[in-house]
Amino acid sequence: MDKTLALVRLGLKYLYRYRRRYGFLLAALTFSFTIVTLITSLRDGMYDNLYHAAQSHYAGDIVAVGYDSEIGRRQRMGEEEVRQILDAAELAGIRIDHTVLRTLHFMEAVVHFNGVAVSLRHLVGSDWDAEAAMFARLDFEQGPEPEIGDDGILLSLPTARILGARLGDSVVLETEGHLGQKNTGLFIVRGIVRDATVFGYYKAYVSRLSLNRLLLYGDGDSSQVGFFLGGGDGRASPARVNRDREALHAALGQIGDGRFELLPLVNNREEFNRERRNPVGDARVGVSLYTLAVYLSEVSDMLRAMNLMTYFLYTMMLLIIFVSAAVSYRLILHERTRELGVMRTIGFYGADLRLVLWVEVCGVGLVSIVAGFVLARLLSLGILLLSFSWFPSFEIFMRDGRLTALYLPGTVLLNVVSVFLLLAFAAIFPSFRASRRNLPELLRGEPL
Repeated sequence: MDKTLALVRLGLKYLYRYRRRYGFLLAALTFSFTIVTLITSLRDGMYDNLYHAAQSHYAGDIVAVGYDSEIGRRQRMGEEEVRQILDAAELAGIRIDHTVLRTLHFMEAVVHFNGVAVSLRHLVGSDWDAEAAMFARLDFEQGPEPEIGDDGILLSLPTARILGARLGDSVVLETEGHLGQKNTGLFIVRGIVRDATVFGYYKAYVSRLSLNRLLLYGDGDSSQVGFFLGGGDGRASPARVNRDREALHAALGQIGDGRFELLPLVNNREEFNRERRNPVGDARVGVSLYTLAVYLSEVSDMLRAMNLMTYFLYTMMLLIIFVSAAVSYRLILHERTRELGVMRTIGFYGADLRLVLWVEVCGVGLVSIVAGFVLARLLSLGILLLSFSWFPSFEIFMRDGRLTALYLPGTVLLNVVSVFLLLAFAAIFPSFRASRRNLPELLRGEPL
């Protein structure tokens, strides 16, 4: 043990002594690890922003949606259907972080203010207390007021700008019923959300009770039941989400009593659109279970392109690390051939030489990783200052109009392990050849 520690200290001394010779390798490793860390952290940040934006918009990781055939397959189900869905989730044994109920109204709501009208793409009826965590994550331009209440409305910033409405103004919300009837309600602007993504551009939130009454639904009716599985700000794995959805689907099939028709599982947007056009059947309400992967399948091509680009850059940087390490280390060993011979002469074994050489390589790797990580953090802070709002449809990958870097422990660990593995492959064979050479050849300084 004492000998090993002495050899480790000797390796560190040699690393400091030959720091100039290791300078190129250190610079190459630092640069490559910086780029590798930066691109993977930006990718993870983009995925995280997309996930949480979609999770908030679609109300969970698993969403049970009811289609009512009596009102033109609009999204609505009664209290009894909601209760059965919640009972099925308990029966399936799904670990749920929290559950939300929402009433939705698509493309048929209009906000009026001072003679200006704006058609809303999404009007969401929410339970303020149940979704307090989601609203806390939203970026507000103005507000929100502490108590939104049943007479309050939250507008997206683009909608508020067109209307000219500000916090505290009264706006008229007009909705259209399934028979074409127009209902209106007076609401007070309690907050303005800064959201220019496709999810929130023309969007507004009111209380679920108020929207139900405007649409002439029952007070306890809902369009969907959303289950959040990630726990806090975490992300549930796709495998777990699919597994839980299948379990929930099976449980709904067991406890169903004919009040609703359980629709087949769909896996992409095409199947989703086809299902919405099909009749429910004999039952008044059809219930379907969706995941974020189903809703976001339209952007799957963009995600695959991002992955391909990330993997290409990642591979190129790792290749640079390997080539730089292999060439630099071979040159360093060639310059130190006589020195290795002298060490053998004074009693060092081949294994001792290899340990000293590997300590030097590990030291270079550790220093470059620390420096590269610090530099990547600085660059990511610089990127945070840049605006990418000019990039069409790119807002869903950003937070507040900025790219954000997310340093996941698993990804960082994978990057670190990859660097050390490449260093090991680049150093292990030259060091073995050098330590096993004949002593006369080492003393003569013959090339390795």
